Amino acid sequence: MKAQQPPPSLVLLNGTKESVLYEQPDGLSSYLGMQKQLITFKRADGVPLSGTLYLPANYTKEQGTLPVLMWAYPREFNDPEVAGQISFSANQYPTISPRGPIPLIAEGFAVFDKVSMPIIAQGDKEPNDTFREQLTANAQAAIDTLVDLGIADRKQIAVGGHSYGAFMVANLLAHTDLFYAGIARSGAYNRSLTPFGFQNEERTYWQANDIYQQMSPFNYADKIKSPVLLIHGEMDQNSGTFPLQSERLFDAIQGLGGKSRLVILPFEGHSYTAKESLEHLLFEQSQFLKANLPSK
Repeated sequence: MKAQQPPPSLVLLNGTKESVLYEQPDGLSSYLGMQKQLITFKRADGVPLSGTLYLPANYTKEQGTLPVLMWAYPREFNDPEVAGQISFSANQYPTISPRGPIPLIAEGFAVFDKVSMPIIAQGDKEPNDTFREQLTANAQAAIDTLVDLGIADRKQIAVGGHSYGAFMVANLLAHTDLFYAGIARSGAYNRSLTPFGFQNEERTYWQANDIYQQMSPFNYADKIKSPVLLIHGEMDQNSGTFPLQSERLFDAIQGLGGKSRLVILPFEGHSYTAKESLEHLLFEQSQFLKANLPSK
């Protein structure tokens, strides 16, 4: 039988008098004093970028650099000015969701969240015609900014993402040496398995074969040398992100001498909901980053 959880508090009411018999500890105490800052910067071609930086409570730069998890999701644009817009308020209260990266603040990490990853159409070309080049430029600018701020060491930065963000992670690990670890959740890595388009790409595999091949990190699994944590829901119902995508990339990385860990969450879909799954998700991410992105 599963043990019952104690109520948040027990209070004895005696007339007008109240006596607290039990008060459950504050589970959010690790986040009290957490620092939040909107950071704006530019990539090499002048496109404005942004991200929200979270730092542990009481952290100061005099304490040295922190291990950093950068969390992002690529988006396509036709206009550089639109791509540079900030679509959220810096004054929003932080949302500490187990599905997001912010819980790692309690583990002593810095988190660079919602980092801009625009993929912009250039001239008569489609955005994805220069996907890899722009992805690299975005990541390079973000890392340079963190280093210039004195927050990060280049050898202590990991990148993470969910769904198309996971696809981004695998591409960055395959085509750059900017990151020392990656977390890729519920992603698609072989674009020949999504032949009738993906995300905002409307061309089919047969119309843009070269683009599909170049954008598939599975084709470059031999180049993925940094450790990567692959997580997937066993019953992912999202078109294109079948669990097979993570299973095959894991097999390829392992077979080619790379370092990877595959976690399949039972009964979960494209987004994870069960308490047990979310707790295990947090555990896996924490253990992986501590092992592959150690503090100084």
